[in-house]
Amino acid sequence: MEKPLALIVEDEFDISIVFSRALQAAGFETEVIRNGGTAMEWLSSSKPDIVILDLNLPRVGGQEILRYIRADARLTKTPVIVATAYARLAEGVRDQADQVLFKPISFAQLRDLSARLVGGMLLDKGNKPS
Repeated sequence: MEKPLALIVEDEFDISIVFSRALQAAGFETEVIRNGGTAMEWLSSSKPDIVILDLNLPRVGGQEILRYIRADARLTKTPVIVATAYARLAEGVRDQADQVLFKPISFAQLRDLSARLVGGMLLDKGNKPS
């Protein structure tokens, strides 16, 4: 059985490792991208099952990436968890994100939330999260 795919867009290396391991523990394959421009390119030809998105990114900001996801018919229903340390930025995207988490985010918090957000969708497809 194929695992669901989580895209993690986070420029801080240590945080991206924690996020990746948390999603893997929830049963996901992970793709980590560390800048917004590369994330936009990747999203133009790929469809993740969930996106973990930092807002403060090099090249293209997380707000623009979130707008792109919500405007693309292939991605519009993809759950997006915004992970940020900036409350002001978070307020601007709260209505577009499925969840906004403020850093620091615990391993267990991200693992459990991502599994819940995608769990129902995966069960509808006949798959089970690991």
